[in-house]
Amino acid sequence: MAGKRVIAICQSGGEFDTDRDGFLSYKGGDAHAMEVDGKLDYNDFKMEVAEMFNCSLATMSVKYFLPGNRKTLITISNDKDLKRMIKFHGDSDTAEIYVMTEEAVDPDFSNMPGSRSSRTTLSEMAVPVEAPLSVVEDIVDDPNESGLLLDANFDVVGDTNNIDDTITIGAELPVPISFAAANYDEKNAKAAQQWQNDITGVGQRFNSVHEFRETLRKYAIANQFAFKYKKNDSHRVTVKCKAEGCPWRIHASRLSTTQLICIKKMNPTHTCEGAVVTNGYQATRSWVASIIKEKLKVFPNYKPKDIVNDIQKEYGIQLNYFQAWRGKEIAKEQLQGSYKEAYSQLPFFCEKVMETNPGSLATFTTKDDSSFHRLFVSFHASLYGFEQGCRPLLFLDSIFLKSKYQGTLLAATAADGNDGVFPVAFAIVDSESDDNWHWFLLQLRTALSICRGITFVSDREKGLRESIAEIFQGEDVFHGYCLRYLSEQLIRDVRGQFSHEVKRLLVEDFYGAAYAPKPEGFQRCVESIRSISLDAYHWVMQSEPISWANAFFRGMRYNHMTSNFGELFYGWVSDAHDLPITQMVDAIRGKIMELIYTRRTESNQWVTRLTPFKEEKLEKESLRFSALHVLMPNGTKFEVQGDTIEVVDMDNCDCSCRDWGLTGLPCCHAIAVMGCLGRDPYDYCARYFTADSYRSTYSESIHPIPSLEKPRRKDASQAAVTVTPPPTRRPPGRPTTKKVGSHEVTKRQLQCSRCKGTGHNKSTCKEVLLES
Repeated sequence: MAGKRVIAICQSGGEFDTDRDGFLSYKGGDAHAMEVDGKLDYNDFKMEVAEMFNCSLATMSVKYFLPGNRKTLITISNDKDLKRMIKFHGDSDTAEIYVMTEEAVDPDFSNMPGSRSSRTTLSEMAVPVEAPLSVVEDIVDDPNESGLLLDANFDVVGDTNNIDDTITIGAELPVPISFAAANYDEKNAKAAQQWQNDITGVGQRFNSVHEFRETLRKYAIANQFAFKYKKNDSHRVTVKCKAEGCPWRIHASRLSTTQLICIKKMNPTHTCEGAVVTNGYQATRSWVASIIKEKLKVFPNYKPKDIVNDIQKEYGIQLNYFQAWRGKEIAKEQLQGSYKEAYSQLPFFCEKVMETNPGSLATFTTKDDSSFHRLFVSFHASLYGFEQGCRPLLFLDSIFLKSKYQGTLLAATAADGNDGVFPVAFAIVDSESDDNWHWFLLQLRTALSICRGITFVSDREKGLRESIAEIFQGEDVFHGYCLRYLSEQLIRDVRGQFSHEVKRLLVEDFYGAAYAPKPEGFQRCVESIRSISLDAYHWVMQSEPISWANAFFRGMRYNHMTSNFGELFYGWVSDAHDLPITQMVDAIRGKIMELIYTRRTESNQWVTRLTPFKEEKLEKESLRFSALHVLMPNGTKFEVQGDTIEVVDMDNCDCSCRDWGLTGLPCCHAIAVMGCLGRDPYDYCARYFTADSYRSTYSESIHPIPSLEKPRRKDASQAAVTVTPPPTRRPPGRPTTKKVGSHEVTKRQLQCSRCKGTGHNKSTCKEVLLES
């Protein structure tokens, strides 16, 4: 079954016609195709169909014909129904599916089919159309979660359209969030007292059914009783007290020809003992969201555990962690806007970026089905700052996005004259792949006006080696491999009975070989590796040292050996990863704008010729030259004697120790020669380290993007580009906090303390078994 695949032809928006023989035919509407197999979950299937036709889960039903039977439509309502549909079409490669929606009576609300409890079928409950699909207020939390006390002993009064709000399993209506009456502290529930008189009696009017339900829920919380629905739809609501025998009742219905809801009948008397008898209050996730929304706006890092504590303290209601987390998710989406809407705003957003920041590049691509594929952004201030003041050195790296639709952020960052992170360009792509990196580098090549002499530092995998060579061909660019990636790959590839300490020594020797300025130093380090492991030695020698070792590298990487230089930038991304895509980019823009302003202001106060960090390094080198002896020849090459004998070439700004050429700052040997010649060492420092170049880096500003509202196009010929969310969505549940992707941490291997082998411990050691 799992291996069977069927192409489902999904149709919506048309009508059924019945011929004389009773056979049905479908005419009109739109059609889309999707692949369905036995592994597909019903909820995922329904969500994908809803997104396909941009319709509400609350009002959507999916039906199909049995092969050879065009008279009866079969409804797909769970996983078993979906698997049966695939089985019934086992002899066919395609299946026709019809997506149908029910019209709501109230234009502000849509009817949502209720779930079945273990005893009865529930009716439809009205849900706001404007509520996002993922946060429909009356979708119940997991009934198996701790903190939910569910009452299965309820009766249905009247016909099957009557609703009892205390549902058992799989319900789509609000479940009472319960707490014991003994735990209720009236002093700690003062916040709820403001709602005690929200229901005044017969004749009270409300703007909508939704407003009445919310008011009723707050009224019940404040007066410490639980209720259940007997009738509940878009135009009438009948509710009774949940306590057995209590006469409290309320009935409200729509005033004819209006959308107003009016209380028609009410018995305000309670004979129950309120919280003493009942053990739950009506509090849904949307209610939690409405309570915390304002606080979440001020404190974006408001934690679920703090929400639980605050709700208990202020309202006397005990939530569990997941109810608080889901309530926070609803509030966040209400504050931030729709993720789907953000993708549709991308064309206008890119236009605004380039309009408000002339010289910037913001572009995106979509797939054949109009779903989002890639977005590239580079602001003019970043491009200008890199070209005018930064070293020709770019670090390429990526970070996995834990947003609703996942994805990956690719980034190119530079090092300013004070060795600070300077963001140059970034892209949000559906996944990290060779093709996406190639596209990113193509856009970067377009954005940069000068590429000659640039050194890229990155992983040698992911197609970057081939893409850099192809895209920047003839530009005299260089590609330096990231040592961190190489060292992790070395440990993974070299197999053997190595302890954690031995692996640490291998990595130390590997880094020593990379940083060694001369071939002799490189050779000493790799010989040390050879003494530990011949396999490791061969791996190192075959890993193209010309692309990562200082002794052989032909470009200038200024002793920056790893590509994760831009950790500050990736921290900004992590803080904004749960925002809709346009807001995420705008949040990053705000951080870059703030960074530029702050560093420009600070640098205007400097009185030194070099940046503070480089000034300090030059002073340290100057303190070392006093112990050196300089021999003065007739030419421009000078011999400097100290612990070693080095040759300084003043014409070519080079020293045989190679520190001058590797760092861009004169070494102690060069400073000793300059002292004898009466020259100023500052005149021989790379221009990128001067305070003036630093100020040039941060001389341009990034301007705000005033509005993201989509304008109405006056010209009908200007067809708007449609962008829909990518098919990948974040898995349900709380996102993991572990770093993944390019920043994943290598786990320490288990090691036996007896035989020193790896992969097992002392208790499972085979050598012990052999000895016994």
